[in-house]
Amino acid sequence: MLMRSDPFREFDRLAQQVFGPAHPGTMAMDAYRSGDDFVVHFDLPGVDPETIDLDVERNVLNIRAERKSPAPEGAEMIAAERPTGAFTRQLFLGDTLDTDRIDASYEDGVLTLRIPVAEQAKPRKIQIAGGNRRRQLTG
Repeated sequence: MLMRSDPFREFDRLAQQVFGPAHPGTMAMDAYRSGDDFVVHFDLPGVDPETIDLDVERNVLNIRAERKSPAPEGAEMIAAERPTGAFTRQLFLGDTLDTDRIDASYEDGVLTLRIPVAEQAKPRKIQIAGGNRRRQLTG
């Protein structure tokens, strides 16, 4: 199970729709389950993949990335609407996910993580013995 790290995220999302982005240093995220994987996409356009850092500690996934200004040092900025600097995000991963086998890729400005469901969390058949016949239950 994937749990959000910020309990006020829904409120922030509503405020963002009304007033515009309040936290330019956050990463927009989509997450879903596909088969035996949880898939998470983070929007990081213009980020150099070398600046992306991922680590997991006690089921907490930390994502850090940096986008630098494309203007050379000393240039006079006319408009600077694209956020630059450090971007961070934390996800709390449930015990049902296999954090040792996370797969990460970065393509077209999107960081994609595939997190497999742990083997012990997958449904399995259990044999029941008794009487003259055996039954299988899904547990």
